[in-house]
Amino acid sequence: MNRITQRVIKSGRLASDLQEIIEPIRPDKCFILVDEQTLIHCFPLLQGIPATRDATTIVIPPGDSNKTLDSLSRVWEQLTENGATRHSLLINLGGGMVSDLGGFAAATFKRGIRYINIPTTLLGAVDAAVGGKTGINFQGYKNEVGAFYPPYAVLLSPVFFRSLDRPAILSGYAEMVKHALLHSTEEWDRLLTFPLQQIDYPSLNELLFRSVAIKQAIVEKDPYEKNLRKALNLGHTAGHAFESFALGCGKPVPHGYAVAWGLVVALWLSYRLHGFPEEKLRKTVRFIQQHYGPFPITCGDYDALHEIAMHDKKNVGEAMRFTLLKDIGNVLIDQAVEKNTLFDAFDFFVELFTSC
Repeated sequence: MNRITQRVIKSGRLASDLQEIIEPIRPDKCFILVDEQTLIHCFPLLQGIPATRDATTIVIPPGDSNKTLDSLSRVWEQLTENGATRHSLLINLGGGMVSDLGGFAAATFKRGIRYINIPTTLLGAVDAAVGGKTGINFQGYKNEVGAFYPPYAVLLSPVFFRSLDRPAILSGYAEMVKHALLHSTEEWDRLLTFPLQQIDYPSLNELLFRSVAIKQAIVEKDPYEKNLRKALNLGHTAGHAFESFALGCGKPVPHGYAVAWGLVVALWLSYRLHGFPEEKLRKTVRFIQQHYGPFPITCGDYDALHEIAMHDKKNVGEAMRFTLLKDIGNVLIDQAVEKNTLFDAFDFFVELFTSC
C-alpha cells in the first residue's frame, strides 16, 4: 500500500466504480463496515455488485459517542471470527465516525489491511475520509488513540448528500470554510456567499471536490503532520475542546459545529496576535453566527476548556499550540498561546453570541 498518496475518485456510478476499484486488489475476503443508520439508508446501494456479493457486514452503533474502544473491539472480533487475513479488504460506508474507526481497525488488524472509504456525509467526505488520520475517542478526549494509515481509495459519491438534513450539511461545510481560509480569499468568498438556504447540489458538489483537493494537496506534502499538515488543525484546538466539553456534559454537538466555533476563537487569536484583517474576521464570524448559532459557555467554564485544550496532541510540554493565520492563505503553525490570551478569546466568543 502506498503510504503517501491515495486515490480520491469522484463517482457518478457508485456500484460500478467500486467494482473497478476492488477488482485489481483481489481480496480474499471483503468486509463492509456500517453503522445502524447507513445499514438502512446507504448499504442497499452496494448490494448486487460481484466484488461485494459475499461480503460480511459489520454493524456498529451510530454517532461520535460510539467511536470507542468497545466499538473498535467489535470490529476486530467480527474480522477475526469471519476469517479476515492480511489480504482482506474493509470498506467503510458511513460518516466520519465510521471512516475514523474503520480506518483504525484496518491499520491495526494483522498489522494493517487495505481499506476503502465511502463517505455518506458531507463532513465525512471533506474531513475524515481523506488524509489517513484514523482513531477513536478515549477517556473523554477526541481522537486520543489512532494512527496515520491512508485508505487504498476514497470514493466520493454525491448520491448520498441530497438526503442530508441541514445540520449535517452545515457540519461538513464548516470544514470546507476552514480549507478555504487556508487556501485563498477567492475560495473563502465563494464559500461565504454560497446560498445555503436554497442549495444547488451540483454547485455544492463542486465546492466539495475543490475543498477535498485543497486538503489532499496539503496531506501529500506532509502526510505525517510534521509541518505543513498542521495547517489543517485551524479551528480544531478550541473546537475539540468545545466538542469534548459538550460530550462530557452529556450534550454532544456535531463536529463541524465545534470546528465553526473553534474558528471564531482561532481567527480572533490571529487578529490579536498576528494582525489578521479585522474585516475578514468580522465577515467570517457573521457567517458562523448566522448559520451555527451559539455554543453556551460562561466564564465559569474557561478553566475546564483550557484543561481540555492543554491535552491536545499538538501541544509541546506546557505550551498550548494553535494554528493561526496572518491572512487568508498565510498560515502560521505551532503558535504558542498563553492561558490569559485564550481566556480573552473566550470572552470575545461569549460576548459575540450573547449580543447576537
